[in-house]
Amino acid sequence: MQYETITSAAALKDFCAALRTANVIAFDTEFVSEDTFRPQLCLIQVAISDRLAIIDPLEIEDVSPFWKALTEGQHITVAHAAREEFLFCWRSMEQRPSKLMDTQIAAGLIGMEYPASYSGLLSKLLGVQLAKGETRTDWRRRPLSSRQLDYARHDVLHLQDLADRLQERLTQLGRASWLTAEMESWQTRLEEFEQGEQWHRVSGSANLRPRSLAIVRELWRWRRSEAEQRNQPAKRILRDDLIVELARQQTADLQRIRAVRGMNFRGAQKHQEAIAQAIQQALDIPESECPKRPSRRSSRSHLTLLTQFLSTALGSICRQSQVAPSLVGNSQDIQELVKFHLDSKRASADLPALATGWRAEIVGQAINDLLTGKYALRIKDPHSDHPLVLETASGNTSTS
Repeated sequence: MQYETITSAAALKDFCAALRTANVIAFDTEFVSEDTFRPQLCLIQVAISDRLAIIDPLEIEDVSPFWKALTEGQHITVAHAAREEFLFCWRSMEQRPSKLMDTQIAAGLIGMEYPASYSGLLSKLLGVQLAKGETRTDWRRRPLSSRQLDYARHDVLHLQDLADRLQERLTQLGRASWLTAEMESWQTRLEEFEQGEQWHRVSGSANLRPRSLAIVRELWRWRRSEAEQRNQPAKRILRDDLIVELARQQTADLQRIRAVRGMNFRGAQKHQEAIAQAIQQALDIPESECPKRPSRRSSRSHLTLLTQFLSTALGSICRQSQVAPSLVGNSQDIQELVKFHLDSKRASADLPALATGWRAEIVGQAINDLLTGKYALRIKDPHSDHPLVLETASGNTSTS
């Protein structure tokens, strides 16, 4: 395989021409996220059938031709744990990579650990051992050593072979369509996350009243704008705990803002007037326009008990079906399914995740049968890899 390092726009253009003839493009990125508003892209590693290239975004002012090539045509795009890779592409082109396959998700769909590391999958499926010496490298520093470049190359050298092995197993299990569906919904969620406002994710804001939530929203918007303008991490501008405390105080008075512990550190001190203005904007809006939290997940004891029981059932069903339980769903997903079954007034169009698509095939009907008493869960053999079994009320073991 031909190895190359691309450090000029002309070389990138030539390489992208080759990408347009490829059937599969495997790629990875190296980035640093500690000091900037968004992760700073430092390297792009790309492998096609006969070439492996490292593209240096710190040497090339505009790498958008690569992202453009990734979104065009009918090739399969392969990456591992591809959240940031997808977002780099989306932010550049507002388009998805062509036929994206995330090998981490694919591995979960055949019953391997999820989320599994790239090195772990290579070891288990291909017998390839990766060096771990550069995992803490500051990829912004130049020049890169030959050891660093070798490490970066190996992140994509075997990626297509790994994808082929996973695809083969998915086909054997009849789950190729599951991967297609999961990649579609996964990318949609990332797009919605990128385009939406995430003020409701401010840590500690869950129990605030509407007026305080309005303050959280305005402070979050101001913080995001300021962080993007300064290219700094948002929490370096104003921490979540300070946003929540200011929201509880419900005052735009500078003296009271300054009295909040933490507001006199150097970062927040210079923003106090802007913070007061954002709070005042929130105080001025009508009560009817204040945001309201979605109804909180019920903490009623019977729902908690059912969720705990069904979490055990879900894990057992998933392992017997060779799919990673953590990819299928968590306790919140189970509680949503329980509430859906218990709430006769809930719209049928508003289906929880476990009642749709491939997840419903795996666990949806089984959990429904447990909730209705059609099936029971019991310990069959405590020494077995699968000690729990589903049985009908008459004692017949389920084949689910």
